[in-house]
Amino acid sequence: MRIATTVFLTDRTVSPVRLARSLEERGFSGLYLPEHTHIPVSRETPAPMGGELPEMYGRTLDPFVALGQAAAVTERLHLGTGITLVAQHDPIGLAKQVATLDHLSGGRFTLGIGYGWNVEEAADHGVEWRTRRDLVRDRMALMRALWAPEPTAYVGQYCSVQASSAHPKPAQVPRELGPGSPLHGPRTLIGGAAGPKLFAAIADHTDGWLPIGGGGLTESLPVLRQVWETAGRDPKSLQVVPYAVHPSPGKLAHYADLGIEEVVLQLPSAPEPEILRTLDDFAQYL
Repeated sequence: MRIATTVFLTDRTVSPVRLARSLEERGFSGLYLPEHTHIPVSRETPAPMGGELPEMYGRTLDPFVALGQAAAVTERLHLGTGITLVAQHDPIGLAKQVATLDHLSGGRFTLGIGYGWNVEEAADHGVEWRTRRDLVRDRMALMRALWAPEPTAYVGQYCSVQASSAHPKPAQVPRELGPGSPLHGPRTLIGGAAGPKLFAAIADHTDGWLPIGGGGLTESLPVLRQVWETAGRDPKSLQVVPYAVHPSPGKLAHYADLGIEEVVLQLPSAPEPEILRTLDDFAQYL
């Protein structure tokens, strides 16, 4: 099982360069970073974990800039977002960022996407909350059009793009959504809680699921696999990567029994000495 990590990198934690080098030196497989552009202080939306929202949410580094630094100082470490708030981005600009990072890293990038939880943050980006899932699907389709090998137009409900020259292309090769329907771009996983809407989206336009926390997979995985196969997807191609996991030997053994090949462990948002101590503790799982 590949052991990757995630962390809220901020202006007060270990730097992306120091963390990426430390991960690769120790044999960890990857680094995933979250995204928040800002956290409105009104705090009308409850924190997803309950209680007060930790300060790190409002101090998070831009993941693409930080992962670019990490890519520049590593050769094998896989890089990912967990997650990119697609609804809060201009999709043409985001397509360029994603393709550039995947190109410069030699195909080491995973695009973790999601719908978000902070209504006020999304509203400042002009996002209408009730339609955000449809907006994300539309923007992902536009991005895939720009990643296609030939100039490809896209016209959707919320966005469109003319057939365009758009380079660089992502380094990763296309996969099959279905017969004659290629999935262009880097490996793409959706983060979120199990449910019919999420599973339908996963099967519709991604490579798999980032289940946050990794709980309840015994019950939810068979459901997702059925949705995946009903959509005509290759059963062997589904990727499920438990995310932000607090590990134990029993938990990782359980994931292995479920056929899971990668897990992302949660690191503390902390200065370098604490991060290194945690990595040394997590080394038992490598």
